[in-house]
Amino acid sequence: MTDPRLAKDAARANARAVRDAIGDDGAREAAALAVRDRVMESVELPDGAVAGYWPLGSELDVRPLLLHLRSLGRTVALPLSGPRGRALTFRDWDPAQPLAAGRYGIAEPGADRPEVAPTVLLVPMLAFDRTGHRLGYGAGYYDRTLDALRRNGPVLAVGVAFAAQEVEAVPCADHDERLDWIITEREALCILK
Repeated sequence: MTDPRLAKDAARANARAVRDAIGDDGAREAAALAVRDRVMESVELPDGAVAGYWPLGSELDVRPLLLHLRSLGRTVALPLSGPRGRALTFRDWDPAQPLAAGRYGIAEPGADRPEVAPTVLLVPMLAFDRTGHRLGYGAGYYDRTLDALRRNGPVLAVGVAFAAQEVEAVPCADHDERLDWIITEREALCILK
């Protein structure tokens, strides 16, 4: 029997190579705008704050969606990179305010911005399958975060990725949190649980 950790590590390496090979900046920008439009057309977003992320490396850029939501009067937030093994926390993102470099060098709102408990979480990923499982970087931040948020009430988890990141089946474990939606530049996939 294959060790699940080894299967995930191999899947991560392959998925990162696939994602890194996706298009040029023009194709990436077009995909980000298509994802924005698909979310707005397909997903009924509950009231409350929407938390996204600052794109790292070749991750799909959700900033066009966050900026659009903010223009509609929604509170948008970005995560803070806290200690490994802990759930993420979020702060309000005001694009007019400077960002600070977080623990891993990822841009995040400064300490002067208020903390936010999101009702919608936009989740980055290396790969996904049609059952709502995702493959992340392996630190478990988003699984812990979704678990913690869902213990306090409903949270809509929307995975965002390039269509090329889809795989047949993501290796998963019991603690892995499933997504409610997966949005790519090609489709909006509602996961029935």
